[in-house]
Amino acid sequence: QVQLVESGGGLVQAGGSLRLSCAVSGSIFGINNMGWYRQAPGKERELVATITSSTITNYADSVKGRFTISRDNAKNTVYLQMNSLKPEDTAVYYCNADLRRSAWRFSYDAYWGQGTQVTVSS
Repeated sequence: QVQLVESGGGLVQAGGSLRLSCAVSGSIFGINNMGWYRQAPGKERELVATITSSTITNYADSVKGRFTISRDNAKNTVYLQMNSLKPEDTAVYYCNADLRRSAWRFSYDAYWGQGTQVTVSS
């Protein structure tokens, strides 16, 4: 069974840093795009950052210059380094990955992690 396992969330003061990790476990043939999304209470889920298989990155305007997304293909893991955190960054952060399950399945399917809470106190 394929799973995305997230870690690294927690409580931090404004101005602090956290690093989120998301590892793909289970049998897969390939990974295309990976990314992080977040959902604050009462709000819709929004894109935070994405990274392609060739490491092209994209960021929401609200996190540019503060967050950095990266990936380790050998470990099937994507990271989100979050610096200069603000109270408005408080949300549940979800990992997303487009996975190819087998050599004879040419399409990629989107998988989501269970979410990890990030709380930034003022």
